[in-house]
Amino acid sequence: MSSFSDYTENLVLTWLFTTSTATRPTAWYVGLFTAAPSDTGGGTEVSGSGYARVVTGTISGSGTATTFTNAAAIEFAAASGGNWGSIGWAGIFDASTGGNLLAWAPLTTARTINDGDIFRIPASSLTITLT
Repeated sequence: MSSFSDYTENLVLTWLFTTSTATRPTAWYVGLFTAAPSDTGGGTEVSGSGYARVVTGTISGSGTATTFTNAAAIEFAAASGGNWGSIGWAGIFDASTGGNLLAWAPLTTARTINDGDIFRIPASSLTITLT
């Protein structure tokens, strides 16, 4: 189950119930965590050893669906010069570094990424649901 961050929830509510406008991100980046983030942010994002957030490409839904998914596979560069650890969560950000956490979710199964391993999210496997 995905969770929107407080930042995203506030952005949507401000847009919906005030005359303010919301600036839509021009790209979305997936980040990986070894400790859970929360709606307020936090968590422990992977760092070093060749890690960098990956731009998602198209995230879309169909019809009146409340679920959106990634159209193409998302592939991180191979861990290099060290291990990333046990990856248990993924988050979507509005920037390649820093920025705002928009949504996050636990992985179905945590995966340990060691030096030389590549982390992949297959097409249609990153699911964002509004319920």
